[in-house]
Amino acid sequence: MNALPIIVGALCVIAISYRYYSAFIAAKVLALDDKRPVPSQTMYDGHNYYPTNKWVLFGHHFAAISGAGPLIGPVLAAQFGFLPGLLWLVIGVCLGGAVHDFMILVASIRRKGKSLAEIARTEISPLSGFVAGVAILFIVVIALAGLGLVVVNALAESPWGTFTVGFTIPLALFMGLYMYRFRKGRITEATIIGVIGLLLAVYLGGRIADSSWAHAFTLSRNTLIILMAGYGFIASVLPVWMLLCPRDYLSSYLKIGTVAFLIVGVILVHPNLNMPALTPFVSGGGPVIPGKVYPFVFITIACGAISGFHALIASGTTPKMIAKETDARVIGYGSMLMEGVVGVVALIAATSLFPGDYFAINTLQKTDAQKSAYVKLVNEHSAEGFDLKPQEIDRLEQESGEKNLRGRTGGAVTLALGIAKIFDAIPGLRGLMKYWYHFAIMFEALFILTTIDTGTRVARFLLGEFGGRAYQKFEEPNWQPGAIITTAIVVLAWAAFIWSGSISTIWPMFGIANQLLAAVALCVATTIIINSGKARYCWVTILPLSFVGSTTLVAGWESITDIFWPLSQKPETAWQGYINVSLTAIIMVAAVVILIDSIRRWLGFGKRPESIVDYVEAQPIA
Repeated sequence: MNALPIIVGALCVIAISYRYYSAFIAAKVLALDDKRPVPSQTMYDGHNYYPTNKWVLFGHHFAAISGAGPLIGPVLAAQFGFLPGLLWLVIGVCLGGAVHDFMILVASIRRKGKSLAEIARTEISPLSGFVAGVAILFIVVIALAGLGLVVVNALAESPWGTFTVGFTIPLALFMGLYMYRFRKGRITEATIIGVIGLLLAVYLGGRIADSSWAHAFTLSRNTLIILMAGYGFIASVLPVWMLLCPRDYLSSYLKIGTVAFLIVGVILVHPNLNMPALTPFVSGGGPVIPGKVYPFVFITIACGAISGFHALIASGTTPKMIAKETDARVIGYGSMLMEGVVGVVALIAATSLFPGDYFAINTLQKTDAQKSAYVKLVNEHSAEGFDLKPQEIDRLEQESGEKNLRGRTGGAVTLALGIAKIFDAIPGLRGLMKYWYHFAIMFEALFILTTIDTGTRVARFLLGEFGGRAYQKFEEPNWQPGAIITTAIVVLAWAAFIWSGSISTIWPMFGIANQLLAAVALCVATTIIINSGKARYCWVTILPLSFVGSTTLVAGWESITDIFWPLSQKPETAWQGYINVSLTAIIMVAAVVILIDSIRRWLGFGKRPESIVDYVEAQPIA
């Protein structure tokens, strides 16, 4: 299958969805109105509540939501073939993910920038608010650990990527001071400086990697975890305009620019997708994902189609910075569509590799037992049109400069090779495979790291809301002792998870937790639609809720019975097995409780909680 009709078709569907479906939701379901007050104006504090230019905030929001999911998820799901992932990415993002993000962003804007848990408390019931808060705390730690683990794996022993990512931190600090202090409002000037600095960082990273300075930026896994924890703490405590927003805005140029260049590359090169539409592993037994295509493809592609983690961003930093309501359409719906495009491009890059090379990279081959299992896999599953014998891996090792590509699981290396192959095939850019590969590794790390800083900040807001029930000062986001304490707790939690975990223990839980959080957010969005007197439009959220909720609960049950519980029965993996079982079960129970409570509210049972809508409740909004 050629990639050209796939990328063109996906882009057309996504563009039509934005033009018509998002306009329908904005006009009929949400009735966006720039006359409504927004939190950045009514609660301005110059620290967390700060009116921000639409495109700067789009860059921040896109950078914050687009983590490992749209890059790694489609690569891992390629085990099933290119068709299941492609369909879920395109259909899911238009009808599910973008709707989810848009609805929660507007809901938070109209409720003083409150978190998803607080909105659940005021719109559904205090019980749902409490359960959602507990579930979100578990979920956000798991999510940040899953995202952070991919960064650590990508940057470990990579001086190029480490230098470039590190350089963006002081560069972003300078941009923040330039835009908001030295030359206030001169966003264009700061952008030019930032982009030039970013390109310089990429260039210098390559030079340093080939110099005697390389050892200074060649860091171990544990060192990177400590440094990343330190960065997450600082970024969460500082004012948003100083580091968080300018860094996310800056990295969004690299993210969107690289994805745009990759789209152009796919159109110019139009590579063949060497992975078939469906592989024999759709029935289970694959080395990358142990389950069947249903339901596991839907929790593996976590963020490219729909992501509950986005609800934390949409009810965290972004609603506190939005300048007017109508900006929510491009920021909420548009950013998620962009992430869907990233997922499609990542899927194309991964499936352009030959099946034999893909599975050689993504199957563990460290021990003799693992090597024997791999040989058995190749012999048993090779068939006409699905040859699992490696085709190009020796050449790819030589041209990429990597000593060994076999058994490099986790998806990051696979994606980097797919991207490098496409770039290297563009006329006039041949012979630079080594540079394209290391650029792609750096791109992945930078792409994901921006989610860590924003996610940590959102988690400390949520923890502060909980702490405020015991000591009211914790609810004040500008109370510095509270910010330091809550941030430290969150950072220590996700760093400890990364320190002791691996991609095989964290990613399955991340996918289940992430999608169940999306179901919780869609419950809240549906309740808001009904509470506002627009029950005739509740199908907009109930349809994706029904599919995502039921599918993820099935996936959770199968993960516990078929994957996590067997781990707990082996002495060497008992601890991680029990942790996985316990956390997955807690999150599933929390999601079911909120769903039942929401249905009771929809059917009119119980008293409606007190609303905290900023606008006058009695005034019609349509």
